[in-house]
Amino acid sequence: MGQQVEIELKTPEQIGLMRRAGLVVADALARMRAAITPGVSTADLDKIAEETIRAAGAIPSFKGYHGYPASICSSVNDQVVHAIPSARQVLREGDLISIDCGAELDGWHGDAAVTIVVGEGHPDLRRLIRVAEDAMWSGIAAAARGARSGKGRLTDISHAIQSSIRKAGRYGIVSGYGGHGIGSAMHQDPFVENSGRPGKGPILRSGMALAIEPMITRGKPKVAELDDGWTVVTVDGSVAAHVEHTMAICDDGVWVLTAEDGGRARLGDLVTSREPAPTSTS
Repeated sequence: MGQQVEIELKTPEQIGLMRRAGLVVADALARMRAAITPGVSTADLDKIAEETIRAAGAIPSFKGYHGYPASICSSVNDQVVHAIPSARQVLREGDLISIDCGAELDGWHGDAAVTIVVGEGHPDLRRLIRVAEDAMWSGIAAAARGARSGKGRLTDISHAIQSSIRKAGRYGIVSGYGGHGIGSAMHQDPFVENSGRPGKGPILRSGMALAIEPMITRGKPKVAELDDGWTVVTVDGSVAAHVEHTMAICDDGVWVLTAEDGGRARLGDLVTSREPAPTSTS
């Protein structure tokens, strides 16, 4: 028998509170993105994140989580996820850095990640990021369509992510790490695989909030955890990309809580009316 999954369903008001936390995360990531340049350390980025989060009246979700010592995870090149910021990790031209950031505001969490090329970088690195981002948005769109039809199940998201990556070329899809439920705790049921067959798992329904986070490599997907107990690296040394958004399923669509526009640019009418449509200027 499979392990029982307990999913926290949020009220519309609670989803609204999660949106506030999500915007704090979006602001922190935007400020870090603007600061990324050769010579900046990952500790410098961590300081920006913590100052931004606390200035908003929020708490860094990661700091102290199972003993984690920082406010972000800052994974460079072959580091896939969970790398600890350090003053010794100084960014260089052409590096690839994934920044994962979370914030808790009034008891509700937001969680998102971006991958960024330092400086110009090789076009293949920018393509790697695009493939990961497209896969993430494919997964979110699958959740929106599945919830709207009333027939969607959790692994429809996983299958959409996998299909998007496979169509893009030969990339490694990291297993064992993936998305998750989120809300009054940063990590909740259910676990969201980044590959798999569709039509399995819990039914997608209003009130569910999920962090969708593909992790892909330019080589093979096998990874290992370093002795620090946190940092996950590719075994073959290939570079990796990790992207993430927190999304919620509402009665009339999805709301990407950590995207400034709620996901409107990528998802259009799949986004709930709770996220106002952009107004045209003339």
